[in-house]
Amino acid sequence: MTTVLTKIQTQKAGQFIGHGGAIFTLEPACDAHLFYSGSSDNLVVEWNMKDQLQNKLVAKLPAKALALKYVPDRNLLLIGQSLGGIHIIDLNKHEEIKLLQLHRQSIFDIQYLPEKECFWAVAGDGTLSVWSINDFSLITALKLCDKKVRSVDFNIILKEAAIGCGDGSIRIFDFETYEEKKLLKGHVDDFSVNTVCYHPNGKYLLSGSRDAYLNVWDIENEYALIHHIPAHNYAIYSIVFSPDKKFFATGSRDKTIKIWDARLNAEVGQAEKVELLLRIDNAKNKGHTHSVNKLLWSDFNNYLVSTGDDKAIMVWKIA
Repeated sequence: MTTVLTKIQTQKAGQFIGHGGAIFTLEPACDAHLFYSGSSDNLVVEWNMKDQLQNKLVAKLPAKALALKYVPDRNLLLIGQSLGGIHIIDLNKHEEIKLLQLHRQSIFDIQYLPEKECFWAVAGDGTLSVWSINDFSLITALKLCDKKVRSVDFNIILKEAAIGCGDGSIRIFDFETYEEKKLLKGHVDDFSVNTVCYHPNGKYLLSGSRDAYLNVWDIENEYALIHHIPAHNYAIYSIVFSPDKKFFATGSRDKTIKIWDARLNAEVGQAEKVELLLRIDNAKNKGHTHSVNKLLWSDFNNYLVSTGDDKAIMVWKIA
């Protein structure tokens, strides 16, 4: 019998080498075949999946580039670095137009919320800051915990934000009032929740932690924890959905990438068994030799892009 598992295959479609240090982040660019990377070598680079000769330097920072966010309607690139600064790069002018220096520790994630004309940044000092995209003024700053805050994602339907924290919790905020609505506990205490990602249908929240577990939360049932999966051997750093929303991928410190079935049963309102479909590693696929820090699932040829501590960016064709 033919199953989904037999239809999922991968092969390496390309590899980019150029950074001089660990790579922490990836971000799509203005065109589907372009993307950005940020590294411990303090560089932000634009890569071209059509023509590797067209790769180019975007910014050289005074510190490690940890977080990137492209703002398509304004053609800006927001860069969070390890000294707490947020650099605003105008890609039309090819220059930095603003440096925001509120935080004193690493910026781990930046997310843009066009509906409110603002962007959110979370940092190693345990704080969240919200900034206007119009004049880059500070809208609000909130102390969330005494440990690092690692990740943020938005549920546009419910006007909520999920924030993954270093104390092992996930905090759900109203993104209009900035009020905390719920505190989720399901990962090991004091094991950082490194990545949070809402399902594209808006009904589920996925999270990955230093405890190596993948959690699935049922939003319509008061964020009940419905799956607690020992997905990797070490910390999970990244979760991304495929462009067709049928699959999602996880990347881990255990050097592997895993592809999962993301289908949901709408009739009963519950997630089906979260099925592992594919494992990408160094032994079988010539994958990463060190921690996988970030994934990007591109619209361009359905390519899955991965990167990590081995300084390599790998492009995977998922068939």
